[in-house]
Amino acid sequence: MDSSERQRLTEFLEQLTYGLAEAIGKNCEVVLHDFSDPEKSIVAIANGHITGRKVGDTVDVLGLQLLRHQPSGDLLNYRTETKSGKVLRSSSIFFRDETGKIFCSLCINLDISDLAHLQYWLQDLMGPLENGPHEEFEHSVNAVLDRLIQDSIHSTGKEVLDLTREDKVAIISYLENKGAFLIRYSVDRIAELLSISKYTIYNYLDEIKSKSAAKELARDKGNADGNKHREP
Repeated sequence: MDSSERQRLTEFLEQLTYGLAEAIGKNCEVVLHDFSDPEKSIVAIANGHITGRKVGDTVDVLGLQLLRHQPSGDLLNYRTETKSGKVLRSSSIFFRDETGKIFCSLCINLDISDLAHLQYWLQDLMGPLENGPHEEFEHSVNAVLDRLIQDSIHSTGKEVLDLTREDKVAIISYLENKGAFLIRYSVDRIAELLSISKYTIYNYLDEIKSKSAAKELARDKGNADGNKHREP
């Protein structure tokens, strides 16, 4: 797909964003993300009052994770919640380039808060909801990054001053896995909050990648040895 084709697709999806929201109603937020710039990924949004977001806002934590570990298909009919407690029925449809890499997504968030209170009686009408991630929609990339960092520190059960080297390596591994390093200048912010140098963070990342590569090599060797034993 060349740049002109992608531009035409983006223009069509922008029209579809507003058309879908108009057809479904004010309780349906439709969002178009362009992941070429994750920090300002929202290029079109209708009924943004549902999550409080607007054009130019950042991708959320879940979006970063999906960019880091791209799913094989779309995500349909999963449950999310806003900071204000609204219950949403969400679906994310992904668009990929010729290599299979996701470059944009169309997300539909239907506010079913009122219906959720009546779900026992309306279950046949609504259909079952799959358990999904608890997501808080952020307005700025700094808020997304700070939340990821705080979550990573919380996962250790310690305060920053009490963190060991192993704890900090685990935190960097957590952040790398969540896609935090896709954010520009994330290393500066992480270094500041963990009271370590950028050089130390890069060393930790190299260490994590080396251990991961060693595990893959050992697993491949184990599979190869197992195949040898099974040969007649």
